[in-house]
Amino acid sequence: MRHGDPGFGKPHGLGRLTLHVRVKRQEVERIASMRLVILFGTESGTAEFVSGELEAKLSSSFDVSVHDLAEYSLSDFDPADFYVLVCSTYGEGDPPLSARPFLAALASETPDLTGIRFAVFGMGDSSYGETYGRGSEVVAERLEDRGARRVGPYGRHDASGRDDASDAALEWIDDIVPLATDHARAA
Repeated sequence: MRHGDPGFGKPHGLGRLTLHVRVKRQEVERIASMRLVILFGTESGTAEFVSGELEAKLSSSFDVSVHDLAEYSLSDFDPADFYVLVCSTYGEGDPPLSARPFLAALASETPDLTGIRFAVFGMGDSSYGETYGRGSEVVAERLEDRGARRVGPYGRHDASGRDDASDAALEWIDDIVPLATDHARAA
């Protein structure tokens, strides 16, 4: 170590410790400032309700916003944000009404969503067999077609089951939060 080095005059390793603490502080600040954007597609309002429950759970740790897919502009996508898609299924595996304008925009504007990372919580009814949860899958596939990358376990809620949709989503999001924070660290 030479005179003029940042660690000169300090016990060996202390300069590295200071740097490590500074890096950790920056990492914590980056995670705390990360936006978590919840996008919902709904027919009857259940996906919107579940999104609100997720927002309530996460808002003490993250900057969280919730948007209806029908009103979300493709130009608002930001690679620095982490996205959570909560989407129901309508009829025989169709996307819900509020997701249709978003899907139409994805088809007509063909945005490049490279760098966008998202997780999916799909809702449906397993009594529909092969089309169970298909609405969320369609939206996720279209995002991936434009370069976005789905991460984490695919969350699902079965309306034919006994579990409450919000309870299932709140349990699922615990597996997603570490992925979101990893995304913030990489940003």
